[in-house]
Amino acid sequence: MGHPRVGVAVLTMGNRPTELAALLGSVARQDLPARRVVVVGNGTPLPGLPAGVDGVELPKNLGVSGGRNAAIAHLRAAGDVDVVVNLDDDGLLVDTNVFTKLAALYAADGRLGIVSFRIADEHGQTQRRHVPRLRAKDPMRGGEVTTFLGGGHALSMAMLEQVGDWPEAFFFTHEETDLAWRALDAGWRVVYEPSLLLQHPKSSPARHAVYYRMTARNRVWLAKRHLPALLVPAYLGVWAVLTLVRARSLGGLRAWGGGFWEGVRTSAGRRLPMRWATVARMTRLGRPPVI
Repeated sequence: MGHPRVGVAVLTMGNRPTELAALLGSVARQDLPARRVVVVGNGTPLPGLPAGVDGVELPKNLGVSGGRNAAIAHLRAAGDVDVVVNLDDDGLLVDTNVFTKLAALYAADGRLGIVSFRIADEHGQTQRRHVPRLRAKDPMRGGEVTTFLGGGHALSMAMLEQVGDWPEAFFFTHEETDLAWRALDAGWRVVYEPSLLLQHPKSSPARHAVYYRMTARNRVWLAKRHLPALLVPAYLGVWAVLTLVRARSLGGLRAWGGGFWEGVRTSAGRRLPMRWATVARMTRLGRPPVI
């Protein structure tokens, strides 16, 4: 990809105006200017945006997947973006050369589909769950991976044209893995690049019962959509055991169980099981699709 044009997409629920303004300021300070920046109000009116920033207000909350698809549709219609960077509205680009580094990565590799940023808090600490690999002790070790971080990442628009956009029915949780598995199966590379930093406040995703329900439901959908039939029970069995071991509240476990059976009972959408060659590739990358 020669001289890729970078676009930026940000979702907001309208409850972080100060953080959003700081993020957009950090985007404006990049030494390689973004070709286009769009902020999507996910079921909320948008605050005043800086000059040159596009706004899209959705009449209702479509979740992470639906909101990002609205942003992609806006950028695709403009026709002047090759790589879309998705950033959380409470994140911050500390360095000014993020887009320059990113563009160089895509220019050097025509099969680079997804680049995952490193996420660290204001003290430079990266939570274990923010390292997209099993051996997560060293957040500074980059390389090819099998999933990526939702808070800060880049997607090739050419890849999206081939494999499709975000799975809207997922709403939130595991939508990144769904997209990554489709990309890997189509021969694209997914890379974790720790030199691309998004500063983000430390937080826990397990805040309410909806999180547990959707985590379980979407994991079942993920398996039903993408895994060879032989791997579906293994994948879901491993995650059921891990959930039981890690469970910290009976209420959360009940919500997880309800989501699991919802995933079993309901349609996950079109089933396109990955090739066994993709299973082997993921295994070589250190994360076979059974965990």
